[in-house]
Amino acid sequence: MSHYDNILEKLSRQPIWTANNEQAILEPFKYITSNPGKEIRGKLIEAFNIWLNVPTDKLQVIAKVVNMLHAASLMVDDIEDDSQLRRGQPVTHKIYGIPQTINTANYVYFLAYQELFALRDIEQSGSPRLALDALVTEELLSLHRGQGLEILWRDSLQCPSEEEYITMVNNKTGGLLRIGIKLMMACSTTNCHVDYVPLVNLIGVYFQIRDDLMNLQSTEYTANKGFAEDLSEGKFSFPVVHGIHANRSNRQILNVLQKRPTTPTLKIHTINYLKNETKSFEYTLSVLANLEKQTRAEIARLGGNRGLEAIMDMLHVEDRQVS
Repeated sequence: MSHYDNILEKLSRQPIWTANNEQAILEPFKYITSNPGKEIRGKLIEAFNIWLNVPTDKLQVIAKVVNMLHAASLMVDDIEDDSQLRRGQPVTHKIYGIPQTINTANYVYFLAYQELFALRDIEQSGSPRLALDALVTEELLSLHRGQGLEILWRDSLQCPSEEEYITMVNNKTGGLLRIGIKLMMACSTTNCHVDYVPLVNLIGVYFQIRDDLMNLQSTEYTANKGFAEDLSEGKFSFPVVHGIHANRSNRQILNVLQKRPTTPTLKIHTINYLKNETKSFEYTLSVLANLEKQTRAEIARLGGNRGLEAIMDMLHVEDRQVS
């Protein structure tokens, strides 16, 4: 009982937090970041820095913040989608459990904000720029709005229009991409008054539509995430949205999505329907070609950027990849 003598004094001190405790609750975060993907966000930061010339110390902080927010969002996203694989490995919550994974993801969000303190009070031409925490908060709200709509459509079996889908993607996928580039724009030493956000938005929409197509077609995606996982999730991906609207009198796709199939039979049937009946893969390829053309034109208009051009080369999808 002596432990409780003068406990008011003990509780008035800063709570004890050990390095071992920190390591333990961050283990799910360490797990998901130990197996990186294509690192598109990191490559985008490097490429945009050709234009923006952010000081190295600040660029490192920005890259760290983006990585933390991205990893945290993936941990939550995999729970919301009941995913099994991420980059060819079991998803975080299948190893650490849903409660621990949610807590770690939330913790990492706040650690990312703590990292932002190193970038405070940045000024340009004597006038303060947009508060960085407000900037990040705005885009995290966009991300959750987009993710929330996607979940709502899925769980209510409500197919969006293509326009609604694009708006959702610009919130969800674009939000995280814009965080990195907006922070760089706030810390830049060159091209300070150029607005690169429209280009980032275009890249984000292109990236997500490409991801949707590859999820249903790519053997690499099958190895990393499972065969046509978006159909198991019941997701209204871009080819699926087109396929449903292409023939509203046929409810095959909606019924398959409602079943959330986990075995190949219904997935193969749906993929063949999208490919052969509604020509949704062909349509998606044409949309991607259009977006890629506009993206490359915007890169050229802004002065050219070998890093961004290399990213677009890497993401380019040819007809033979969708067979």
